[in-house]
Amino acid sequence: MNTFISHVAVYAIDLERSKDYYVKYFNAISNDKYTNTKGFSSYFITFSSGARLEIMSHTNLSIRSVKDMMNGWSHIAFSVGSKENVLKLTEQIISDGYELLSPPRETGDGYFESCVADPDGNRVEITI
Repeated sequence: MNTFISHVAVYAIDLERSKDYYVKYFNAISNDKYTNTKGFSSYFITFSSGARLEIMSHTNLSIRSVKDMMNGWSHIAFSVGSKENVLKLTEQIISDGYELLSPPRETGDGYFESCVADPDGNRVEITI
């Protein structure tokens, strides 16, 4: 059996803003918005590698605080190919008003990365 992750999904407070964030900064392509009669709507965002992110919203969405160092999914990571691209994209995202969670740095396990927040405060790693 050949298995792979088809997609990962995240709920967003502002569906359009979240879609635009991933499309703008990570060169993704969005499908048309799906909406059903039960208050659910979503976009599938496809990245150049073929990986997909489903961004979802619901009229009955509960809002929770995003915290670091707690159980559950921690972050999503994007490889941008070079140290220079990590620096450039990090600067662009924070200059557009998003929070810098961890500045660009060499990690103990050999990565060069930064960490920024998406529109809902979820952790987004930018790495080589």
